[in-house]
Amino acid sequence: MTSTGLYDEERLAELLRALPPAPEGWVRAAQELPRSRRELDDIVARAVADEAFRLALIEDLERALRDVGYEPDALPLEELRRRLSSGD
Repeated sequence: MTSTGLYDEERLAELLRALPPAPEGWVRAAQELPRSRRELDDIVARAVADEAFRLALIEDLERALRDVGYEPDALPLEELRRRLSSGD
């Protein structure tokens, strides 16, 4: 970044320091995001490879996840449903 713009790096640093800290829930969600993405990728890949698992997910998503060791409450289920229905 150059100092030819409206703010130089030092001024931007001052402005950032003046902001209140991020809410704890936001920080925790950001920390959990990589793990959640990996788990969703694994679940979708398994559903693609395993027809019985895919059918179980369609029949009862939460139960099928629990049966294989996932905690549904810890996963973004709407995103998982979207990915399963779109084949992402």
